[in-house]
Amino acid sequence: MPFNIIIVGAGLIGPRHAQTVQANPSTHLLALIDPSPSAAQTAATLQTLYFPSLDALLASPSIPRPDAAIVCTPNHTHIPLATTLLSNNIHVLLEKPISDDPSTARALLSTLTPTSPKLLIGHHRRFNPYITATKQLLTTNALGPIIALNGLWTLYKPDTYFAPPGDWRRSTETGGGVLAINLIHDIDLLHYLFGPITRVFAEQTAPTRPSPPHAAEEGAAITLRFASGVVGTFLVCDATPSPWSFEAGTGENPLIPQVQGEGAEGFYRIFGQRGSLSVPDMRRWSYEGRAERSWSEELVVERREVDRTSPTPFALQLAHFVEVIQGKVEPVCTGEEALRALLVVEAIGRALRTGQVVDVEG
Repeated sequence: MPFNIIIVGAGLIGPRHAQTVQANPSTHLLALIDPSPSAAQTAATLQTLYFPSLDALLASPSIPRPDAAIVCTPNHTHIPLATTLLSNNIHVLLEKPISDDPSTARALLSTLTPTSPKLLIGHHRRFNPYITATKQLLTTNALGPIIALNGLWTLYKPDTYFAPPGDWRRSTETGGGVLAINLIHDIDLLHYLFGPITRVFAEQTAPTRPSPPHAAEEGAAITLRFASGVVGTFLVCDATPSPWSFEAGTGENPLIPQVQGEGAEGFYRIFGQRGSLSVPDMRRWSYEGRAERSWSEELVVERREVDRTSPTPFALQLAHFVEVIQGKVEPVCTGEEALRALLVVEAIGRALRTGQVVDVEG
């Protein structure tokens, strides 16, 4: 029997999750939950049940009990909703970030036991084929020991992105800002690829949006130190037209056109002792086959092909969630790993506010 899954949140991401659930033979879309007046129509379009609140669904005697839920609501609501679901013995796929506050995330994680329902955090980019290919290259030591890295996430968000019901994105008090919404994806991927970040520093980009109503950061230039000794820099900004971002580079988000050709090279650049790699064009640069490793030699470039015909990262994540529920595998992104990414983002926020180098909490 397919697992009955509910979607909590009918914003930008909720309908995408709903369609993925409908496409998976192991899952059944039981209901959509959202208080927004437009959510009922969204549920009708998806041909599923609609409830204005989680409490309303749980109190309904006329529908089957959900097996699992995908929570894709504003960041500050993640922990209360996840707590209610888990306490009702419902498995949870919780969209990133795990919370807008590390203390509430810790409180939730402290309640979990080996017999608790499963919790998977939705850092779905771990399933992206470009990241899978990058991870394989690093695992096989194709670049040699890693020395440093550089990353970019630079896009332009229109005014409509911040309009109701998405106006929570205007303020850090409700989980808004480019750090919590966007950079946390990249921080999780950097942890996945290179291990934990231990120290950060950041300088804020100049604001371009009127304040009020905007009270959240638009960008930052960041330095990173990893426990492994790797160092890195990262520029994040949601107020500039640019081709250099995960979405524009990989084409993962159907709402953001993929950049092809010129401009598609390198939202990540990874530098090792034997070679360097740019992602997503997946070009590896080295001196292999040359007389010596030397700047006087011509670099050799090889390009690794990426299978773009595979299922979407959302689909792969859902398939993984099913296996987690079945007890076949452990979550690829646990609550503890998601908390680690949140702590780095919090440290970057503190560095912005104080102008100081900040050590990341352990």
